[in-house]
Amino acid sequence: MTYEIAIQKLGDIVEKLSSQSLPLSQATSLFEEGMELIKFCYNELKVTKGKIFEIKKELDKLKLEEME
Repeated sequence: MTYEIAIQKLGDIVEKLSSQSLPLSQATSLFEEGMELIKFCYNELKVTKGKIFEIKKELDKLKLEEME
């Protein structure tokens, strides 16, 4: 699954929970699915943040080398 697909699914869940009168068991199931999607998205953002940090470190290192 990609981040974008997870966000879309999460949006669909939010829409269903807020616009439909659902049985409690179905609402609970959707809520649990939404929580798993949130965890997935959070992890994806955390990994991406780490990658960006590493790229920035490399760029800063190159800039320092150019100044020498």
